[in-house]
Amino acid sequence: MSFVSSRTESWPYARYHRRLFLIGGLGYAFDAMDTAVLAFILPVLRSLWSLSSAQTGVLGSVAYIGFFFGALGAGLLGDVFGRRRVMMYALAIYAAASLASAWSTSWSMFLVLRIIAGIGTGAESAIIAPYLAEFVAKRYRGTFVGALTGFFSFGFVAAAALGYFVVRSSAEGWRVVLIITALPVGMLLWWRRSLDESPRWLESRGRHAEARAIIAKIESTFDQRTPSSDTAAEAAAASGKDLGRPSLKVLLQGLWHGRQARVTTMAWLMWLSLTFSYYLFFTWIPGLLMQKGMGITQSFGYSFIIYLAQIPGYFSAALLNEKIGRKGTIVLYMTMGTAFALAMAFAHDHQAILLAGACLSFAMNGAYAGVYAYTAEIFPTAIRAIGAGSSSAVGRIGAISAPLLVGLLYPVLGFGGVFAMTTVVLAAGVCAVILLGPQTTGLSLEAIAAEEGSP
Repeated sequence: MSFVSSRTESWPYARYHRRLFLIGGLGYAFDAMDTAVLAFILPVLRSLWSLSSAQTGVLGSVAYIGFFFGALGAGLLGDVFGRRRVMMYALAIYAAASLASAWSTSWSMFLVLRIIAGIGTGAESAIIAPYLAEFVAKRYRGTFVGALTGFFSFGFVAAAALGYFVVRSSAEGWRVVLIITALPVGMLLWWRRSLDESPRWLESRGRHAEARAIIAKIESTFDQRTPSSDTAAEAAAASGKDLGRPSLKVLLQGLWHGRQARVTTMAWLMWLSLTFSYYLFFTWIPGLLMQKGMGITQSFGYSFIIYLAQIPGYFSAALLNEKIGRKGTIVLYMTMGTAFALAMAFAHDHQAILLAGACLSFAMNGAYAGVYAYTAEIFPTAIRAIGAGSSSAVGRIGAISAPLLVGLLYPVLGFGGVFAMTTVVLAAGVCAVILLGPQTTGLSLEAIAAEEGSP
């Protein structure tokens, strides 16, 4: 076990971690709020700019085009330049572009700015969990990362509230909402300036002196003393040399070396399945409810209730991450999602749609609490950011295609057909996790890497 790993695994869950939890969680909340509010803006923009169903679908997808490049870029840059720097730049890009989109005067202008905002949001979302997981001991890691992603639900609920109370309040309500979602990010950016770089990443690059300095700084904040360090390990670390920056080729090869190829395949399929289904549902749900004959007020009210179901979904799964393991949690919640998507396909009256929609929201968001924790563990430190970033990026292909497909296929398949398609996609993701996913519960990040990275 390396010096940083031996120290980190001895740490309690302390005030330092609670601060990281809040800083990272608020990032996820603002990311989700900015993304989710688009679902409530789309019906307004469709009317304002006289958009076709296909054009509305494109607007629903453009942010995820940015997500794709942002997540992939964050993965590559996070392993080369460090996690903290990437996270700071990502947040700044997202805030600036999102704020500027409030002054859009045309469909094309809004489209371009949402792509840029999506780059920042995608990078931010992809880097937070791998970065923060490297500061947490294995006995807390699953619950910590699972609960961290629970902040997404607060962002979605806030977006639903803004949609219900602000978007429909005036013709310019959609612009006001975009300003509201962007402004708090400046405060978070200022708060994050004091974050430390990941000592695990520094150690993987041979920068042992910097890693030890950060470890010492963190341990000085603890209320209780941690066990003394291994002097032999510390001496070995002191003799290390800076390994320099890895090449893109080396990082990509690491994803497909030995058993890691199986893990990478599983991660990509898992993310693609869940993200496709998730964004198909949450991007279009207000519009689909209106297509079922609901007025905008009732549609937005139902959407708010459906979004509220995210909160118990995330946090119940966060608890189960340690009880039944990350793999078991993902399989359980994605299987429930498959059943509830099928229930949506056969729901006819408004109450049945609301119940099935709330249950589907609970299940899919619970699955994400497992997915984020799992993805942050199954890649070695040297390629953890590119592993998580590439998985998230592949998932964004699903996010890009889902709104487009709904816009094109809804006139042909109808409401039931859309959710029948969701059922099939989720079932495929469950099979991938069961057949290819490793167990990670109770293992240090280094132990997982040693087992899965071998030929």
